[in-house]
Amino acid sequence: MLLRNFGKSNFKVSVLGFGAGHIGGNNLSDSEAGKLLNFALDNGVNLFDTARGYGLSEDRIGKFLSYRRDEFVLSTKVGYDVPGYENWTYDIIIAGIDAALKKLRTEYIDIVHLHSCPKNTLLKGEVIDALETARSEGKLKVAAYSGDNENLDYAVHCGRFGGIQTSVNVTDQRNLDDLVPKAKENGMGVIAKRPVANALWKYSGQPLGSYAEEY
Repeated sequence: MLLRNFGKSNFKVSVLGFGAGHIGGNNLSDSEAGKLLNFALDNGVNLFDTARGYGLSEDRIGKFLSYRRDEFVLSTKVGYDVPGYENWTYDIIIAGIDAALKKLRTEYIDIVHLHSCPKNTLLKGEVIDALETARSEGKLKVAAYSGDNENLDYAVHCGRFGGIQTSVNVTDQRNLDDLVPKAKENGMGVIAKRPVANALWKYSGQPLGSYAEEY
């Protein structure tokens, strides 16, 4: 497996990562999810990307991989759906990170993304401030942004993020000529999400609710 530096961070990531959204539902048992996670790690994949919105994903990574924590780079996403907090505020970012640390059974998270946060919220600054506070407290290493379009454009150019995650695949190459090279120029790590266009060819008809409709 090839490894590359993740931006200006002090860690390397495998060129092939594990997108953990698909282990968050009931289509896989706990046992199946655990075997899949460990199989990926055993075979050289050291980047595991999850999110608060991925159902059981964070819990399962914590349950089945936390005993191997020093072997992999952990990425998650926050910003929403923490009971008792308003979405996209300073406090919910902190609460989301704390909840993720507990679910993932770890003392720190390597990369924490704002998950599709709109540009007007980014402009206010408080959600980025919260990421930076958590980083200064040792809860995360890289403050990052996950998203597309004008939101991603702002994240790449604002100078406050160390990494981005964006769609890159055979049907979605909007960012390859501009934002991805600019992110690299700025020393940011880049994670390409949906790299096989969510395997849209596996559907016998128009896919619904699978993020493959547009593709």
